[in-house]
Amino acid sequence: MQWIYILAACLFIVGLKMLGSAATARKGNLISAIGMLLAIVATLLDREIISYTWIGGGLLLGGVIGAVIAYRVKMTAMPEMVALLNGSGGLASLLVGWGEYHMHPVVPVFTAVAIYLAVLIGGITTTGSLLAYGKLSEKISGKPTVFANQQIVNGLLVVLALLFGIIFSAHPESNYIIFILAVVLSLVLGLLAVLPIGGADMPVVISLLNSYSGLAAAAAGFVISNNVLIVAGSLVGASGLILTQIMCKAMNRSLTNVLFSGFGSATTAGSGGESATGEVKSLTPEDAYFVLEAARSVVIVPGYGMAVAQAQHVVKELGTLLEENGADVKYAIHPVAGRMPGHMNVLLAEADVDYDQLVEMDSINPLMPSMDVAIVIGANDVVNPAARENEGSPSYGMPVINVDQARTVFILKRSMASGFAGIENPLFFKENSRMIFGDAKKTVQAMVNEFKG
Repeated sequence: MQWIYILAACLFIVGLKMLGSAATARKGNLISAIGMLLAIVATLLDREIISYTWIGGGLLLGGVIGAVIAYRVKMTAMPEMVALLNGSGGLASLLVGWGEYHMHPVVPVFTAVAIYLAVLIGGITTTGSLLAYGKLSEKISGKPTVFANQQIVNGLLVVLALLFGIIFSAHPESNYIIFILAVVLSLVLGLLAVLPIGGADMPVVISLLNSYSGLAAAAAGFVISNNVLIVAGSLVGASGLILTQIMCKAMNRSLTNVLFSGFGSATTAGSGGESATGEVKSLTPEDAYFVLEAARSVVIVPGYGMAVAQAQHVVKELGTLLEENGADVKYAIHPVAGRMPGHMNVLLAEADVDYDQLVEMDSINPLMPSMDVAIVIGANDVVNPAARENEGSPSYGMPVINVDQARTVFILKRSMASGFAGIENPLFFKENSRMIFGDAKKTVQAMVNEFKG
């Protein structure tokens, strides 16, 4: 059966490579899924299974849940769903490690270390992902929760976790109590790790938790001596860490700053900066049409507001009409726009927007002064000029899309409320900015109707 594992691992690698392009992402996902199916079948045929009835029941139940998720969960809920799936992976690794130790408490030191890592990382991933789900779905506040000496407390708990690991690994057969305490500690660490992280950093957190789930799976693979699980977990862990680093670089912040700074908290959000004030100039969609009708170059900057309004299809329609009217249309994508990595890319791909029209931040910013119109659709925090202009802003130094340099900026928002990071945006008061209040889908549809006459 090892040759099937090798084939499955190759399919994982090929599929992961294909996920790097929107044009091949669907096929890559399918290839990776086939690889996992082969690995599962090989494992079931090669191992001593206690009860195929239970395995079949689990497959049926999991398949039904997966199908319901695929058909019923809206695109706007994908970030929190990804968080739940990460948590499920972490919990599975925790249970695998715990179950193996419970059945075979006398194990070599290497296996004991693998069990401990599977449980520790799996527990952190489980509760951390559940808390991330609560913040992303806004069932709880997305603001950071900080308390006095929080970093010291977290540091002491990490040291305690390492101490428990050393004690357990030395004599696993006589340290079941230490093991249980480690399980509880891992669950507490997961909560404390995500509590101080604000909503603006959630895309990074999702990527990091995804990496944790992979590392936990790899450790579980060592526990049960399953090579394909080790390979798959390592791929997920490595790719998640790389993506996390890329996103941190896009925000001009270190990972430690993301994890421990409490970005957007009451203690930082308004410190040292001037409040954004001025006169807001609003516009109707009908008036905006006259500006767009004369525009020769338009850049659309999507954000979470577009996802909430489910406006991606009508945005695509507006882009098509602008092109037919002679305008050059681009879609500017910030690496952390939305609430999970690649959120905007997924939405625009769903609406069949040509991938060649998607432009990264570093490529669009030099062109921004030549743009006739920039349309910002719910992308509040990634277009905030305070990141360039206000040293007192908590977002200062974060690379943003410089929409304020376009000749005219249309900002589509429901209200004047700040974005998910809770930071005021002086873009609203710029001379070349016009606010168009209302539901993004209805607003863009009104513009489309004007073009259609």
